Amino acid sequence: MEPGDIHERVEAAFNARDADALAAHYEPHARMVNPDGSVAIGREAIREIWAGFIGLGGRITMTTRFAVAIGDIALLSNHWSFASEQAKASASTAEVARRQPDGTWLYIIDNPYGAGTGENA
Repeated sequence: MEPGDIHERVEAAFNARDADALAAHYEPHARMVNPDGSVAIGREAIREIWAGFIGLGGRITMTTRFAVAIGDIALLSNHWSFASEQAKASASTAEVARRQPDGTWLYIIDNPYGAGTGENA
């Protein structure tokens, strides 16, 4: 598995409306930045963020911008777009993931808005 493959897996889990599967893409003590800049700590808090986002309905698409690894750590970014009847949003991310013993990659830090928001982000 390549580090950027995590984006396809997250997109699939979101579009399947599976908050538990989304949270499973994070290490147990991972951090996720909220839109207001606060930080959620741990899988359960991250699951709650995703559950709220899923609650808006709609679909998300993610396109990997880059994935650079050194050893078992990777710096990643994707551009995501979300659209539902209630809302539209897009941004580019800043992410750090770690390779697990089974070869998969899990997020340790995820900032969904790390590179800015809007169509030109």
